[in-house]
Amino acid sequence: MAASYWMLTAFFHLVCTSNVDVKNALTFSGPLEDMFGYTVQQYENEEGKWVLIGSPLVGQPEKRTGDVYKCPVGRASPSPCMKLNLPASTSVPNVVEVKENMTLGTTLVTNPKGGFLACGPLYAYKCGRLHYTTGVCSNVSSTFETVEAIAPSVQECKTQLDIVIVLDGSNSIYPWESVTDFLNSLLRNMDIGPQQTQVGIVQYGQTVVHEFYLNTYSTTEDVMAAASRIRQRGGTQTMTALGIDTAREEAFTEAHGARRGVQKVMVIVTDGESHDNYRLQEVIDDCEDENIQRFAIAILGSYSRGNLSTEKFVEEIKSIASKPTEKHFFNVSDELALLTIVEALGERIFALEATTDQQASSFEMEMSQAGFSAHYSQDWIMLGAVGAYDWNGTVLMVKDTGIAMPTNDTFRDRRSERNEPLAAYLGYTVNSALTPGGVLYIAGQPRYNHTGQVIIYKMEGKEVQVIQRLNGEQIGSYFGGVITTVDIDRDSFTDLLLVGAPMYMGTEKEEQGKVYVYSLNKTKFEYQMSLEPIKQTCCSPLKQDTCKVLKNEPCGARFGTAIAAVKDLNLDGYNDIVIGSPLEDDHRGAVYIYHGRGKAISKKYSQRIASGGDGEKVKFFGQSVHGEMDLNDDGLIDVTIGGLGGAALFWSRDVAEVNVSMQFLPKSINIQQQNCQINIRKTICIDATICFKTRLKSKEDIFESSLQYWITLDAQRQISRSLFTESHERKMQKNITIKGSECTKHNFYMLDKPDFQDSVKVLLEFNFSDPESGPVLDSNLPNSIAEYIPFTKDCGAKNVCISDLVLTVKASIAGDSSSPFIVKSRNDKFTIQLSVKNKKDSAYNTRVLVQYSPNIIFAGIEDIQKDSCESNHNITCKVGYPFLKPSEEISFKISFQFNASYLLENATIHVYATSDSEEPPETLSDNRGHVTIPVKYEVGLIFVSVFKEHHVIIAANDTVPTAINTTEQIGDEVTLHYRIEKGEQFPMPNLTLQILFPNVTAAKNTLLYLTALSHSQNAICQSSYPVDPLKIGTGKPFVLSKIKEPTRDTIMDCDTYSCASINCALVPSDIYQVNVSLRVWKPTIIKASIHSLTLVVKALLRSENSSLILRNDHQKLETMIKISKEHPPGTVPLWVILLSIFAGLLILALLIFALWKAGFFKRPLKKKMEK
Repeated sequence: MAASYWMLTAFFHLVCTSNVDVKNALTFSGPLEDMFGYTVQQYENEEGKWVLIGSPLVGQPEKRTGDVYKCPVGRASPSPCMKLNLPASTSVPNVVEVKENMTLGTTLVTNPKGGFLACGPLYAYKCGRLHYTTGVCSNVSSTFETVEAIAPSVQECKTQLDIVIVLDGSNSIYPWESVTDFLNSLLRNMDIGPQQTQVGIVQYGQTVVHEFYLNTYSTTEDVMAAASRIRQRGGTQTMTALGIDTAREEAFTEAHGARRGVQKVMVIVTDGESHDNYRLQEVIDDCEDENIQRFAIAILGSYSRGNLSTEKFVEEIKSIASKPTEKHFFNVSDELALLTIVEALGERIFALEATTDQQASSFEMEMSQAGFSAHYSQDWIMLGAVGAYDWNGTVLMVKDTGIAMPTNDTFRDRRSERNEPLAAYLGYTVNSALTPGGVLYIAGQPRYNHTGQVIIYKMEGKEVQVIQRLNGEQIGSYFGGVITTVDIDRDSFTDLLLVGAPMYMGTEKEEQGKVYVYSLNKTKFEYQMSLEPIKQTCCSPLKQDTCKVLKNEPCGARFGTAIAAVKDLNLDGYNDIVIGSPLEDDHRGAVYIYHGRGKAISKKYSQRIASGGDGEKVKFFGQSVHGEMDLNDDGLIDVTIGGLGGAALFWSRDVAEVNVSMQFLPKSINIQQQNCQINIRKTICIDATICFKTRLKSKEDIFESSLQYWITLDAQRQISRSLFTESHERKMQKNITIKGSECTKHNFYMLDKPDFQDSVKVLLEFNFSDPESGPVLDSNLPNSIAEYIPFTKDCGAKNVCISDLVLTVKASIAGDSSSPFIVKSRNDKFTIQLSVKNKKDSAYNTRVLVQYSPNIIFAGIEDIQKDSCESNHNITCKVGYPFLKPSEEISFKISFQFNASYLLENATIHVYATSDSEEPPETLSDNRGHVTIPVKYEVGLIFVSVFKEHHVIIAANDTVPTAINTTEQIGDEVTLHYRIEKGEQFPMPNLTLQILFPNVTAAKNTLLYLTALSHSQNAICQSSYPVDPLKIGTGKPFVLSKIKEPTRDTIMDCDTYSCASINCALVPSDIYQVNVSLRVWKPTIIKASIHSLTLVVKALLRSENSSLILRNDHQKLETMIKISKEHPPGTVPLWVILLSIFAGLLILALLIFALWKAGFFKRPLKKKMEK
């Protein structure tokens, strides 16, 4: 394996500055497929300092035994990593080992007393045909020699069987070679030996022959060779009962190799009914008494060849087999088919191994995978065994004096309603906590109740005493999959327990991960907080070209996959925490560093180290973390981080304390005492003296450093009131070399007319000139300081000016709750008149602060300079710079306009006068003013109807039909169109439109018939009078009954008559349309004793918002439907004609008489001519 120094500008990058150097890490690379880097440990022995790297799948693609590499560090030149070949030297005596896939290096922990422990949880040993995956740990000395193999779950293999095969060798068996092939195939899979399985063979026909006994041969090869030499004995009879009984009495004797306490197994192979079946039941009973398990095989070949029934034969052979018959009886079609049952028969025979008389614990621990996790506590080696007790798991406690192996119910919560957990994986991770009262042992079971659990317990001798349980909160989060304890304040006692839930799901169903932090209170852990990573989104190849995550791979971060308690990294006296997040950045991975403080850690990480590169050669950076040693002898703790395919050793950088001070001369600014001249202008100059003092935290030696610093004048102001004399700029950057301590000076001056609102802030920021190398600044100390230079105030003989400000406020508009001010336009403006008077000492930097409600907007000022006021949500106006003199009064106006975006019921203005001078509390009451103006907003909408009048004429010859078949027969149609449009000033409120029309007379006869109602989508209309209630529009005829209509009124409206109503709710919008179609009901008009009638239809509009009101002329529309009847033509009676003639003649006679009397008929011209 290669180790090299890389400049990691591309491979690792720093996100948050701290003292772990990410530029010059020592990296180690190995095969990704070997999972090189899965575990890492820092290590030291007499030979030097090392990084140990676990690679659990070394030996690809076949053996995959795993191993550990030792990688030298701290040498003058890098050396390659060397494989320790631990699997070869890690052996458990007296068992048949299976080291393939043992995954040594999955667990790797260093021994505080020297050496280390490397575990392979998938180590197995063979017992018969069964493989028991018990796990093994290699205890390695400080010189890399394997001291012992620790495998507490391994038990002596006692799965022994004594098997006697009883063969039918009569003449009907054919061909015999099929029988010998069957024997060899069956024997080949047996581990035959004096301490394992023994096999004997008996052949029978008319007589019985022992081919060989149980103790004749001691190896599988010898037994197979002997079986191949067996010849068919022949015979015309099949004495099955005799063969079985002889095998029972003679083959299963101690003289012939039978062993006490070992299971006896008999395999009977025959092809026909027995000739001594009368003895068969007695023989079977004797076998039962001696606990001989019997497998019976019926060969049906002779029956098939003779076309005979097999029913009786099969029943006999079934009676020979042990119960349950279906597991002990086989039948084959002929001798050639014997090979087809070899595998099934072998599995059922060796299944008997699991029923032999052994201790129960050996079976419960047979798949324990001890060493899945490991930890050195003060007294014990803790080995997590996740596979124990049907994957419920346990923790094995190992020490020189013995092993504590808890039983299945030791860790069970007896208060739980559930009888037992299912595959909880207890021992997935283990750790311990040291308290003044003793050691607490901690184990995680991440699948407990699907949410995970952590168990805290004590050891009383070899007995476990559970004292606390911590439960997870989310299903599938794997809470308890990682646990770490840490002594933050370095007092030798544990302060915190960190529990990882690396599969905790985020909001987008990605495995973000979470770490829960618990503090130790005496012997109980109490929840404090949780830590989470930077949110990671799932990488999708459809969205990102650089995405490397395969479709079925998890996404997110898996923050908390590794949690390491590391010694003090930043030299603040407190130990720290490093948390791995290997799925971040498209599976490249990252780690987070959290600094300790007191007995806790900060919630915000101090540094995040992310893996760069392409994610191909190294993946899952942060899979493992360790940081306990100074590996380059610089007095600083270094951090090792592993991924899959590589690991990196990050050197820590020293931490420097830099203390800075600033002093000014003069110490305050008196604007009336100019002490220098800048560009022929007199002003005030200040000398600034800056002193630096540095110290390394790792050692007391004085060191030389180069600092870069920046000074900003009047830092809290956007426009500075002072500038440096040297550059006439407000900012300055300089470098300084310091050896222990150093001081420097700078000079700056004040500009014209500085205000007194606050002191002049001088800000100094600093860092090392080369921040990429050498020490870093102590993050617990500020990297900037700020000092303030106050202004001197002229208050006579007193040091403090005591003023008394009086404020008066008056608005140009008014209103009250009963008569609010009506805002008709968003451009409407008003002003407030402000007056500030000072009754006592000079009020320096007098200013008026104005706060106002959001429904008004600052529009401008009058009567003072425009730059006197600043507006930023609130208004601040300077009054009488640099001070308001005693008895001086200043008045000015501020104008506002209304804000249509906020429609509040009151326009509110709060005004406050203040200054930098002091004012007694008893005079502050008149420094405040308040204006509240109730307001309403007039909505400038348009509300119109197409017609104001509509005329309907009833013809003189119109008659009342007997039935109405169409709506046209009802009468004339009147269609009313109502339109509402939004104005430009204020938003449209919720509106209600009500349309009222007289639909019936007092006699309940129809006047107006509603035939249609339509409206825009932003209107919701309901009518009290249904549309076309008689369904005339659908073609349904309506038969008219005889009616009388006595009304003589000529006007009908809704004030005096019952009316139908249409109510429309109008949601805020720009335009609305409502259309109503009515027909005049002619039969009622014809029957009425009237010549004309006016029907009044009203439309009423109102606002549902109390703040938004409507103009009076926008609230009501009326439409007049005027109906008139024509006079019908007819004959005049005779008496009327005669009377009229007589009257006419009489009038003519009277007219002639009157003319005669007046001389109308005389001829005065004729008389004159006669005269």
